[in-house]
Amino acid sequence: MTPALLPVNAAVVAVAHRPDQDPMDSPADDHLVVFTPSGHRGHVPDDTTVLDAARKLGVDLDSVCGGRGICGRCQVEPTFGEFAKHNIAASVEHISSRGPVERDYRGRRPLLGDLRLGCAARIRGDLVVDVPSTSQVHRQVIRKEVDLGDVQLDPVLVLRLVEVPDERGRPATWLIDSLTDQWGLDHIEVESRADEELGAVLASGADTVTVAVRDGTRVVAAWPGLRDRALGIAVDVGSTTIAGHLCDLATGEVLATGGTMNPQIRFGEDLMSRVSYVMMNPGGEVELTSAVREALDTLVAELCEAADATRGELLELVLVGNPIMHHLFLGYDPTPLGTAPFTLATEEAMDLSASDLDLDTHPAARAHVLPCIAGHVGADTAAVILATRPQEQAGVQLVVDVGTNAEIVLSGNGRVLAASSPTGPAFEGAQISSGQRATPGAIERVRIDPGTGEPRFRVIGSGVWSDEPGFEHAVADTGVTGICGSGIIEVVAELWLAGLMDSDGVIGGAGTGTSPRIVTDGRTYSYVLHDPGTHEGQQILVTQNDIRAIQLAKAALYAGVRLLMDHLGVDRVDQIGLAGAFGSHIDTTRATVLGLIPDCDPDKVASVGNAAGAGAAMALLSGTARVEIQDSVRRIEKVETALEPSFQEHFVDAMAIPHRTADYPGLSTRIELPPRTGTSAGSGRREHRRRNPTQDGEQQ
Repeated sequence: MTPALLPVNAAVVAVAHRPDQDPMDSPADDHLVVFTPSGHRGHVPDDTTVLDAARKLGVDLDSVCGGRGICGRCQVEPTFGEFAKHNIAASVEHISSRGPVERDYRGRRPLLGDLRLGCAARIRGDLVVDVPSTSQVHRQVIRKEVDLGDVQLDPVLVLRLVEVPDERGRPATWLIDSLTDQWGLDHIEVESRADEELGAVLASGADTVTVAVRDGTRVVAAWPGLRDRALGIAVDVGSTTIAGHLCDLATGEVLATGGTMNPQIRFGEDLMSRVSYVMMNPGGEVELTSAVREALDTLVAELCEAADATRGELLELVLVGNPIMHHLFLGYDPTPLGTAPFTLATEEAMDLSASDLDLDTHPAARAHVLPCIAGHVGADTAAVILATRPQEQAGVQLVVDVGTNAEIVLSGNGRVLAASSPTGPAFEGAQISSGQRATPGAIERVRIDPGTGEPRFRVIGSGVWSDEPGFEHAVADTGVTGICGSGIIEVVAELWLAGLMDSDGVIGGAGTGTSPRIVTDGRTYSYVLHDPGTHEGQQILVTQNDIRAIQLAKAALYAGVRLLMDHLGVDRVDQIGLAGAFGSHIDTTRATVLGLIPDCDPDKVASVGNAAGAGAAMALLSGTARVEIQDSVRRIEKVETALEPSFQEHFVDAMAIPHRTADYPGLSTRIELPPRTGTSAGSGRREHRRRNPTQDGEQQ
């Protein structure tokens, strides 16, 4: 078998160019190609097919026919424009035009729009290539389930059946009287579209009519006979994933939950990269808005199909997102959010027609958008506050939604403060040499023996640890393909706990132990997390640059938290809630060891689930909740981390692991911490040994 025909999953961890390598170390006629959403990048010779480039760089791109242009599973979408983050200016001349293979392609998956066959399209210049989820062998696990708890239903839209009298005047007048007599509703207005629908219903000779009444005062739709179900969708538009929950507005039941990758990733992995794209490409905001709206509409269709519902049953939507996502799905220019003073187009909640967002629903469907809090603290954080209600609990409460832009809420002493911190995409696998998103085959749990330096790990899709019988069988279908965000946090924390890395984050640094797993990697060292022993390219390494990327991300988050603590005048927090899909799946002990969050009683640190999605669903099902969160947002104190001089000082201290000076009495009740070594060694004075494994949280 030639290298070009290797199965994709066998080559998926091959690394031709890692972030710690110099991108200029390549022949002059080579081209730089960046694949999204994986973030894999490297140089390939001129005229290389996209499929061969993907295989060379370890990109998850499907192909069944061996690159013969038959199966259509390798479809990709090249993107053009100025990509400052990647130092790429891509044009249509940088990829070959469609040839006979693509023109004659008649596969099951049609080649629509700008999609190209990766096996036929050839790279002729620097390029950014998006791999849609449908073209990935190992599709991302969208962890966005929602728990509404005991939500109090207060529907903004209700259905009311009324009898049609034998004698009646104008439809609207008769209906208003009937709603008053039969349902006790006052001050009713009938919208023009509903008036037309009502006329058609009466012309059909129906004995009864069902009407939709919104906000207790307006009739917005009418149907003949009994209509007993109205549906709504709550959507959290994240920078990486878009998650939606289809609910019955009358019962509050969640009928379907689904998610999809945000296609804007191809314009930039993090939010500021997308703002930069808009700044450098006139009309770029239109592209970004169109991409996210198309994804939203596709998600609507998938949710309806999953619940055996129709789009015509959808009458209400609630949308939340961070400020840049908020502006882009609404069609606002996001560039004012790219520079101080980070001005929002609007801070208020909004109501608009779903059709204004290019969503195919019932014509009367309304989209409600929760208010943003500050320039980088969005409607998704408002939803988190609605779901978790930290201001109603005793003590100092910290809630963190960990993502490419971490959003932080701190409450106590009768005050609520909010801020954001630019953590970047490292926690989601980007900028990490063997990093990937949460797909089957990705390492998600890691433990390192402090005596031998040997690792054991578990991958997504398998409940078996790598040192347990049956592991090879459990990963036979997926392989071990890389490291996702939760695994990255754990492996860095474990390297320090095992004494293989100093507090400055230097692998094999002064005062650290040795292990055959630590190998020379240029001028630094790397740790071999996985080596199947069959192919050097399949090694999964943790490089020094990987450690730096995680340090930068965790330091930004910790510094943002510490800044809010300064403003509140506290030195400790009593309880920590980690929100979001990522926050729901990280080991809280390792997150504290890393220094991602401040010290706290380990029993008081927990996941609060998909709080943004839960808050959006609560606002979907309750008009009272919408009023409540708008009032709460007005009273929140906003802190712009980018404008605070002390942020940088906190950031520098937080680069050390777990921190340059902070003590960890709470964490020390769960796990014995090693002494802090390196130039950043602060107050760490503890003996380097572990407690009994049964005291160390989840050892299995």
